[in-house]
Amino acid sequence: MNPRKKIRLGDLLVQHKLISQSQLEQALAGQKKSGQKLGRVLIDDGYLTEDQMLEALSEQLKIPFVDLLHYKFKPEIVKLIPEIQARRFRAVALAFDETGILIGMSDPTNIFAYDELSRILRKPIKLAVVRELDLLKTIDTVYRKTEQITGFAEELNEELTESDIDLGALLADVAGKGAKQKTFNEVPIEDAAPYAAEDADVADAPVVKLLTSLFEDAIQINASDIHIEPDEKVLRIRQRVDGVLQEHTMDEIRIAPALVLRLKLMAGLDISEKRLPQDGRFSLKVQEHNIDVRLSTMPVQYGESVVMRLLDQTSGTLNINAIGMPKILQERFEKIIHRPHGMILVTGPTGSGKTTTLYAALQTLNVPEKKIITVEDPVEYKLPRINQVQINSDIGLTFATVLRSALRQDPDIVLIGEMRDEETAEIALRAAMTGHLVLSTLHTNDAVSTVNRLMDMGIKSYLLSSALHAILAQRLVRRVCQSCAQAVELTDQQKAWLSSFVNEKNFNVTFKKGVGCGHCNYTGFQGRIGVYELLEFDKNLSNILSHGDSAHFIKEARNSKHFKPLNMVALQYAVEGITSMDEVIRISADIESVVDEKITESSGQAV
Repeated sequence: MNPRKKIRLGDLLVQHKLISQSQLEQALAGQKKSGQKLGRVLIDDGYLTEDQMLEALSEQLKIPFVDLLHYKFKPEIVKLIPEIQARRFRAVALAFDETGILIGMSDPTNIFAYDELSRILRKPIKLAVVRELDLLKTIDTVYRKTEQITGFAEELNEELTESDIDLGALLADVAGKGAKQKTFNEVPIEDAAPYAAEDADVADAPVVKLLTSLFEDAIQINASDIHIEPDEKVLRIRQRVDGVLQEHTMDEIRIAPALVLRLKLMAGLDISEKRLPQDGRFSLKVQEHNIDVRLSTMPVQYGESVVMRLLDQTSGTLNINAIGMPKILQERFEKIIHRPHGMILVTGPTGSGKTTTLYAALQTLNVPEKKIITVEDPVEYKLPRINQVQINSDIGLTFATVLRSALRQDPDIVLIGEMRDEETAEIALRAAMTGHLVLSTLHTNDAVSTVNRLMDMGIKSYLLSSALHAILAQRLVRRVCQSCAQAVELTDQQKAWLSSFVNEKNFNVTFKKGVGCGHCNYTGFQGRIGVYELLEFDKNLSNILSHGDSAHFIKEARNSKHFKPLNMVALQYAVEGITSMDEVIRISADIESVVDEKITESSGQAV
C-alpha cells in the first residue's frame, strides 16, 4: 500500500458525515491559533472521537485499525524504528516478515513520515492506523533507558578508574579534617570537577548524563520514587512503580559516591557530611515535565543510600473527578467538604494517596470567596491563591505553632498535613467547632478505628462528637493489565478468605489476573485505583461518641447507612475485573472488620 496520494483529513471527515463543513472551518481557525494538528483540534473540541476519525481513515486508505492496547507487540520489532523517529513521526513497528514491516501510525496520511521511515528501514512498508495515546504509551514502555543508564555507568566507572580517584575516600578525608563545605567550589579537590562541578561542560559529565537518563526513565514509566543503594559488590537502582519496586543492578560500585555527591550538590546539602542523614529538595525539567524532587540520604554499611520522591508539577493537582472515587461516594464527599465548618479526616497508611485526595478537595474549594491556609511537612504541590506554610521543627515552626497563628489570619478553610500529637489535634478540633472547615490526615487502618486512635491520643470524646463530621479511609490497589488479563481459578487461600465474607453458594464470578506482557513490563498490573470507605457522622453516631462508648460506636458505625468497608469495595473491583484477588487480600490483611455484606451472582453488586 503506497499512500502517495495527498488526502485532506477535513474533507474526508466531511465526506463521511462525521463533521459538518462549518465545524471543519471552526477547527481550521482553531488550528491556526494553536498550531496543533487538525485531527487533534477536532477531537479536543468534541466534534468527533479519535476512534471515529481513525476508522474513517482505515476505511478510506484501506489499511487496518490496530488496537495497541490488546496488541501483543515484540520489543525487538518495535525497536526497528529508532526512538527519535518513533516519537517524531508517531510511528511504531508492529510486525515483520518477508513481505515487509507493518507500521502503526496515528496519522497515516503523513507522506513525509512515510518517506523517511522507508529510507531508515530500507524495507517495504505496510501501514496501520493506531490511537496516538496508545502509541505513545507503547513507545514509553519499550524504549526504556536501561541500556543507556548502563552505558553511562560504564563510562563514568572508566573515567574514575583511569584517574584512580576514590571520591568517597577523598570526601571522608575532607570531613575528617573538620571542613564544613556547603558547595562543591569550596572543596579543594580539582580532580573531582568532571564528576560534579558546576561548570560550562557540566552537561557532558558522565555523572550528569547518567542521572539525566535515570530521571528520564523514571518519568517514562511513571515511577514515584528512585532508590540508589550501594552494596558490597553491586549498585542497586530501584524505581517504585504502582507501589512496587523494580530493580536494576550494576557492577560499577565505584560510581556510587559520584552519584551521591552530584545529587547532594543539586539539593544544596553538605557534601562533606557522610555520617548523618540529610534531607533536601531540588527541581528539574525532564521531557517537558517539571519535576520537584525530595531527596533523603542515609549512611549505610557500604556508603550512602539515597531515596528520591518525584513530584510531577506539570499537570498540577488532580481534580476531584479524576481521583477514581465511585460517583455516589464522590457526591457524598463533595457535599461534606462544602459544609461551612467541621473536621474531615482522610486516613490510611503512607503512600495510600491521602495527600492527593486532600489536594483534589482543595481544588474544588479554591474560590476567591474563601481564604485557605495549609500547614504541611513538606509542601508537595504549589497551589495558586492558597497560603501554604511549610513546617520547620528546627526553628520551632511546628504544626501546633503554625496552626495557632493561622487561625489569626481569618481563614475559612484550614488544611493540616498530619495530626501527629494531642496538641495539634485539639487545636484543630476546636477550630472546627468555631466556624472553620478543617481538613487533615491520620495514619489509621480504617475509618471506624480512627476514633479510637484519637481518643488514645488524649482527645476528649465530646470534642470529637461536636467537631468530627466525616472520615474517609483509603487504599490504592493495582489495576490488572487489560492487555494480558486472563480468567483464573482462585487458590485455596483465596477461597478461604472469600468464604469468610460471602455466601459461596450464591457467588459464581470469574476473577482476572494479568499474566504479564510488554504493556505492563511483564508485571501483570498497570496503574492503580483508589479504594475508599466513607463514614459520615449523623446525630446517632455523634451522640454515642459523646458518651465515650467506643465499642457501641464501632458497632453502630459499621451498621450505619451507606457505610461500605474497604475490603468489600476492593472485592467489588475484583468482581468487575479491575483488580486481582491478591490485591484485595493484601489491603484486607491489616483491616479488622466484621462484614455481613454478600455479593449476589445475578447483579455482581454489593448489597
